Amino acid sequence: MTPQLQQAIRLLQLSSLDLQQEVQEALEANPMLEMADDGDDDYTPDTADSNGGDDDIQATSLPEPATLDAIDQSSLAEEEGSWKEQIPSELSVDTNWEDIYQTSASSLPSSNDDEWDFTSRTSTDETLQSHLEWQVNLLPLSEVDHQIAVALIDGINADGYLEESLEDIQSSLDPELGVELDEIEMVLHRIQQLEPLGVGARNLSECLHLQLCQLPEDTPLLEAAKRVVRDYLELLGSRDFTQLMRRTRLKEDQLRQVIELIQTLNPRPGGEIASGEAEYVIPDVIVRRDQNRWIVELNQEAAPRVRVNSHYASMVRRADTSDDNTYLRNHLQEARWFIKSLQSRNETLLKVATQIVEHQRGFLEHGEEAMKPLVLAEIAEAVGMHESTISRVTTQKFMHTPRGIYELKYFFSSHVSGDGGEVSSTAIRALIRKLVAAENPRKPLSDSKIAGLLEEQGIQVARRTIAKYRESLNIASSSERKRLV
Repeated sequence: MTPQLQQAIRLLQLSSLDLQQEVQEALEANPMLEMADDGDDDYTPDTADSNGGDDDIQATSLPEPATLDAIDQSSLAEEEGSWKEQIPSELSVDTNWEDIYQTSASSLPSSNDDEWDFTSRTSTDETLQSHLEWQVNLLPLSEVDHQIAVALIDGINADGYLEESLEDIQSSLDPELGVELDEIEMVLHRIQQLEPLGVGARNLSECLHLQLCQLPEDTPLLEAAKRVVRDYLELLGSRDFTQLMRRTRLKEDQLRQVIELIQTLNPRPGGEIASGEAEYVIPDVIVRRDQNRWIVELNQEAAPRVRVNSHYASMVRRADTSDDNTYLRNHLQEARWFIKSLQSRNETLLKVATQIVEHQRGFLEHGEEAMKPLVLAEIAEAVGMHESTISRVTTQKFMHTPRGIYELKYFFSSHVSGDGGEVSSTAIRALIRKLVAAENPRKPLSDSKIAGLLEEQGIQVARRTIAKYRESLNIASSSERKRLV
């Protein structure tokens, strides 16, 4: 492959954030490149129908389309010919495709969403240790107690639990301090009063008990809840409600209230403190509905727009073979190649996204239950490209739809045979989620029962497949879902 084709392939597989960084590096390295202004007519997208005759789906494309499978790169004006290559069919696929592809869809907040907390998503990075040390510095501790507190904080993991034993903490301190275990225990109690509630616990029982101790004393059934987490946490975990009522001498209604109170607690208090910077997703493609048709367009904010600097380009002279002129000629050629590669990336991305929308219109209109089976080969055949190209263009590329933001690979899924035709695995997972949500909490549906209910709808799915799909949805087994009403 030529360097130009290699560059086009590399740009194609970059995410929007990586592409912006790549463009910035190109701008810094090549004086012939500059950012295009919004008012430049040469780079204003035109609206064109590129769905192969479907009037209900429209794509916003770029002028002079160029795809990776046929890239026509123009050289300088006096140089004749062009380079045109096909992507080799033996290119390896970047991603290992599984029968199930899972991704989480995140919807943008609405204008009236009172729970949208912008500051919590833009705050600076803070670890649990730094958060605890900041609070410890405000406590009236002696120098020795402060050293003990720092040692204890170092032994607390990201979930908020103390992993080190008090003996290990004692051995890590300076022997000349002469610290006793009861002193370390006392300082630990001080740390356990800090935020977040439950931090510094040595096990789950102590963590939940610490949080209960911070509740008002007039909280209904507070003492009963403390007793359950202190003495009968294993019975609660196994959902042996009969034994719990016998041991605690609580009535069913009282036990239900106790469980509801315990469920309000946080088993991983350390997770409340940010341990890393938030990751943001910038959609590459925007899909919106205009009356009875779907519009597919590139996100112009995520697609960098660059052009050749006309001032420097005018300084290139045809017959001049000096070093300075050769330098300008080479950079001018690289700039044109880079721009062509960007245009190729955008055109290919738009063509693939348009075909995905055409195949998955049922999902956009009715939800996951209407998702159709889709594989790489179908899109590759529709756009006339190789599967490896489709794999690259769907990796780390996101589509903003009225139902949320999804990675393009989310729309690909395996199929299961049914009486009415093939059903996608995504649709089956949606059906499983719907059945579990409507089940009787006293008698949750087993995997075999779910398989039977799906069979009644004409969908043949094995029990093991149901279990695999259920686990991919983070749905517990029927015995773990059992609860009191």
